[in-house]
Amino acid sequence: MKRNFFILFLSITTIFVLNACASKTETPSTPTVVVEDPVILDTPTPAISCAAISAEPTAAPSSSLFPPVSDADLSIGPADASVTIIEYCDFQSQGCGNMSTVIGELMRNHDDLRFVFRPLPLIGIMDKSDKAILAALAADEQGQFWLMYDLLFAKYGEWTSLKPEDFNAWAVREAVKVGIDGDQLEAAINASETASRMTVMYEAAKQLNISAVPLILINGEPLYLLDYKNINDTVGLIALGQKQFTSCPAFNIDPAKQYIATIQTEKGNIVLQLFPDKAPLAVNSFVFLARQGWFDGVTFHRMIPGFVAQAGDPSGTGKGNPGYFFNNEISDLKFDKPGMVSMANSGPDTNGSQFFITFAPASHLDSSYTIFGQVISGLEVAENLTPRDPSQGTILPPGDKILSVTIEEK
Repeated sequence: MKRNFFILFLSITTIFVLNACASKTETPSTPTVVVEDPVILDTPTPAISCAAISAEPTAAPSSSLFPPVSDADLSIGPADASVTIIEYCDFQSQGCGNMSTVIGELMRNHDDLRFVFRPLPLIGIMDKSDKAILAALAADEQGQFWLMYDLLFAKYGEWTSLKPEDFNAWAVREAVKVGIDGDQLEAAINASETASRMTVMYEAAKQLNISAVPLILINGEPLYLLDYKNINDTVGLIALGQKQFTSCPAFNIDPAKQYIATIQTEKGNIVLQLFPDKAPLAVNSFVFLARQGWFDGVTFHRMIPGFVAQAGDPSGTGKGNPGYFFNNEISDLKFDKPGMVSMANSGPDTNGSQFFITFAPASHLDSSYTIFGQVISGLEVAENLTPRDPSQGTILPPGDKILSVTIEEK
């Protein structure tokens, strides 16, 4: 089910961060992303234990002012991806070089993502912009556009200082080093067909009145906050929309039974004893999601040594949910020892799929978060997960993946 990413980003997401005890970090060096406070549905009354979240359908791609992706485009990633990023840019612009780093990281972190690069030569602005694009299009004649794309950005500091008349010789020489046929490349650079192809791209972009590059489109709509975190969050949340449920899970838990959950991670197994008698809603949801494969491939997107490890959001943003919220279940259980397992939330009765494991007593969390289990084996595995703090606002190391979650019912 496709969903409008602006609605998804501003209306149905929740920021699952434990604000009361977030670790203190230095001010990020990257620009701070301003995110509007999420609009949460009215808190369910005690008579309502769970509420599904409704959203507007995604607008059809044809509504975009920009041309849809075609076979003529230069693209990488699955053609049927739920998210497509289109970038209008060149190779000599510093901003485009910075964006190539962001795009590379996004492609590494998202399987369900396609990237389309639409070359826009900055003729009369950059002295070698058109020459670099010609070299990339010439490499495309050998099926090596993306190899030349990487080469031009990786060696940006070398060729941008050259005189325009020296660029082609440099491009051919460096291309040969990475396996591109130099004679074919040189011939294609000088071919009128390559120049005509670039001219068509240039004229098409001019018709759109693009005022600055890089111009980034996500599913046909421009995105204006171009830092990594904002783009990553947007991509993740759109892709999440394809997985979310449209209704709350049926209640199938027997509070009189025992439920053991084994979280298989890249670092080892973490075994949980769940508490269906203390938190039946949370256990029912966790078991339902586990059996649906919701957690498979999901990373621990937040891991603060000595505090918590947090997971359960397939978008990897810390803002995702399963398409429903359910009530808090505050019991006599306390955060009085390591290994307590609790639902994360953004306020009362906004529990979804995100959960955290504590590494130390944390009494200041008592009465605010639903404890629904405890670690009975593998706490050292959780403590060895890759540290990452999304609040830093920078490109972080990949979080460790959950491979699967299996449930044993006794």
